[in-house]
Amino acid sequence: MSARRARVLVGLAAAAAAAVVVGVAVLQGEGESAPATTEAERSAPPLELGLLARSGGEAEALREAERLLDEGDRAGGLARFEQLLAENPGSIEAAVGAAIASWPDGTLERLEALAAESPESGVVQLHLGLALLARGDEEGARAAWREAERVEPDSPAALRAEDLLNPQFAPGRPPFVAPLETPPELEGLSPEEQLAELERQAAAGGAEERLVYGIALQRVGRPVSARSAFASALEADPESLPAKVADAIGRFDKDDPSQTFSRLGPLAGSDEDGIVRYHLGLALSWMGQVDEAIRQLRLAREADPDGFYGREAQRLLERLEDVD
Repeated sequence: MSARRARVLVGLAAAAAAAVVVGVAVLQGEGESAPATTEAERSAPPLELGLLARSGGEAEALREAERLLDEGDRAGGLARFEQLLAENPGSIEAAVGAAIASWPDGTLERLEALAAESPESGVVQLHLGLALLARGDEEGARAAWREAERVEPDSPAALRAEDLLNPQFAPGRPPFVAPLETPPELEGLSPEEQLAELERQAAAGGAEERLVYGIALQRVGRPVSARSAFASALEADPESLPAKVADAIGRFDKDDPSQTFSRLGPLAGSDEDGIVRYHLGLALSWMGQVDEAIRQLRLAREADPDGFYGREAQRLLERLEDVD
C-alpha cells in the first residue's frame, strides 16, 4: 500500500477522529445548540440538502440559500429558494428548501405534495419526516425516514435518515482510513469530475484504485456505491488485508452492525500494522462503546507505534480519552 502523499490522508483520518468525538459527545448528552430567537425558529425543522458532490451554478446558489437559513435569515433564504424555483421549477432541492424556509406556513403541505410528485426522492422523504417530527408526529416521521432509506439508499439523505432512526449511534458511518495515494489528476477538478476520474481509474486499475474510489464515495455520502467499490477491491486482490478491512467497514449498517464486526474480528490475528484494531476501535466508537474502542485502539498503537495506524490510533485515543 502506497504511503506517498500521506499528508492528505492524515487529514482524512483526523476528520474521522473529529467526527467520532462529536458523535460520542452527542451520545453522552454533551452537544449544545445555539438558542433560537423565536418560537417558530425553535421548532423549525433543519435543512440538510446534502450537496457535497454537486457542482455548478445551481449547486452554489442552493448552498448560498441554505447558508442564509443556517445563519438565521429565514426571509432571505426563502427569497433565494423561491428565486431558484422560479428559474428551475423542477429543482427538488429548491422546492424542499423553500418549504422548510417557509416554516410553519404550508411547510408540511408543500412537502407532502412533493412526496406525491417525486416518490423516489430521499431528500423529500427526509425533510417530510423532519417536518412531521416538528409537528409532533414521531410515528409519521419514522415512516418517512424509512422511506428515504428505501427509495434512495445511496445518498446523504438516506444516511441522515439512518441517523435519525438510530439516535443511539454517533452520526454517519465509520470510514475506511488508509495511507493511499491521492491521484494528482484530481487537482483542479470539480467534485463530480473527481468522482468520474476515480471511477475510471478504479475500472482500469486494481485493488488500490478501487479503495481510493470507495473512500471518495464514502466522503460524499454514497454508502452503497462505496460498499460495492470496496467489495470490488477485495475481488481484485482476495489476499489484501486492507481490502478485507475496507470490505468489512463498507458493510457497516446501523440496523445490523454485525456485518462489520463478524468480518473484522477474525482478521485481528493477522494485524501486524494495526489496521484491523484501528478500524475495530473506529467502528466501536460509532456505537458509543468507548471503553472497548479505547482498548482496541491501544492494541493498534502497540502493533506499530511509528506506523500510520499506530499514529492515527494515538490521535483518536487522545480525542476519545478527553471525551470519556
